[in-house]
Amino acid sequence: MDLRPDHDAPDPRTPEPGHVYVELVGGPLDGQLLDVAGYTTEERADGALLMSNHGRFGPGGRSDYEARPDDPGRWDWTGVRSS
Repeated sequence: MDLRPDHDAPDPRTPEPGHVYVELVGGPLDGQLLDVAGYTTEERADGALLMSNHGRFGPGGRSDYEARPDDPGRWDWTGVRSS
């Protein structure tokens, strides 16, 4: 499964019909939408370790986001990991 937000899209904050999104909150991907339509309920609850070119480690860094227990439509940044 591709776990990269589409930050190369013309406007990565604009939802498209037929997709299911969560909003990334905080960190290098703050405000971007991640399409989770292909995720299982368990995968959505776990969050994701996303590739990011915008973090402290530059290209190839990973940004860790976790679902909010009280608001599963928003995932909070928990940190960055180097590749």
